[in-house]
Amino acid sequence: MDTIAIPALNRPVDATVEIPGSKSLTNRALLVAALAQGDSILENALFSEDSEYFAKCLEQLSIPITLNPNLTQIQVAGRGGDIPAKQADLFVGLSGTTARFISALVALGNGEYRLDGVTRMRERPMGDLLTVLQMGGATVNFEGNSGFMPYTLYSRQFAGGNFRLKANQTSQQLSALLMIAPYAQQDTIFEVEGTLVSQSYVKMTCRLMADFGVEVIQIGDNQFQIKAGQRYQARHYTVEPDASNASYFFAAAAVTGGRVRVKNLTKQSCQGDILWLNVLEQMGCQINDSDDYTEVTGPKQLQGIDIDMNDISDLVQTLAAIAPFASSPVTIRNVEHIRYKETDRILAVVTELRRLGVKVEEFADRLKIEPSPITPAAIETYHDHRMAMAFTVTGLKVPGIVIKDPGCTAKTFPDYFTRFFQMLEQSEIDQ
Repeated sequence: MDTIAIPALNRPVDATVEIPGSKSLTNRALLVAALAQGDSILENALFSEDSEYFAKCLEQLSIPITLNPNLTQIQVAGRGGDIPAKQADLFVGLSGTTARFISALVALGNGEYRLDGVTRMRERPMGDLLTVLQMGGATVNFEGNSGFMPYTLYSRQFAGGNFRLKANQTSQQLSALLMIAPYAQQDTIFEVEGTLVSQSYVKMTCRLMADFGVEVIQIGDNQFQIKAGQRYQARHYTVEPDASNASYFFAAAAVTGGRVRVKNLTKQSCQGDILWLNVLEQMGCQINDSDDYTEVTGPKQLQGIDIDMNDISDLVQTLAAIAPFASSPVTIRNVEHIRYKETDRILAVVTELRRLGVKVEEFADRLKIEPSPITPAAIETYHDHRMAMAFTVTGLKVPGIVIKDPGCTAKTFPDYFTRFFQMLEQSEIDQ
């Protein structure tokens, strides 16, 4: 479908939903399972464009992988740090995690590996990661601009050692380096210069590494030490539901004054985006959680908020989409790095809010959204899954919201609209 119309509700949402596995955890688990010795089983794994690009790259590197989408299960035959294929042409689509994690993975091998992606992926930053890989022994031949795809990486096993790098545009490059460091030829220290964005994702990486048997020693906020010789242990690993994707369902409860329960996702999640619950609580929502679910109940009207979202920046669009319905302004700060995501997310959000008649101010690293009446419109999504999913929630309050290119959600949540409409149907049944 080219477009999809969102039905406005005349009642609060009232539903219990299930969310597929986390994209961030699935792709991290794929990498460490590939490095482990022996078979790992990933349960509740995400099957989406991002994870399928990753799986295809592993197959092209001759690391056996078995996909079972019916069981949401992936089996990876880890090769103990060996990269069997000595040459591969790897395509990552628009998957930033695949681009960064696979580039780091092949640096452990001895071979020639070309990496490329779609046009927007060629504009996303790779340079800090590749600089470290070059210092660790690899050679990189760029076909276009230095620091960007496409390029060919000639690897000679990653040497390890002491490195300084910036992580002010994305934390994925640091996560990629952390995950391969146990297989370096010597102990490795990474020191981050300046601001480390999205720190919660680095914490997630370290926690997942620990789950597979590898320790990262963190000193302060910006230094990470990894002892060489540590090895990931093959295991059964259950991927948590995706907290980022759960945000849209929780937001539906928040904006309609309703109730949504997400099964198998709790405040103890290792995903930083579980902090969305704190944001909603500050805006007036009630949060109820147990050992096997989290439930959000929305207020009669949301309250405005002034918030630093650097650590949960994938949720900027979710907050922006419900901000016009708050009783006072919503200011989102310290998120300049989201201009380098699937699209320039600050510009995209501002453009679409203004299309809806919302008063919004744009700054280099923040935006301020005023309470505003909404004028129905068709929302451009810029090939960005989070634009499509976030503005779906806006449509619950205002008739006439249409989402263009809804298929872009296949990147991380292929059946998003099916589950979203099931939530609405369940709400009607429960009335």
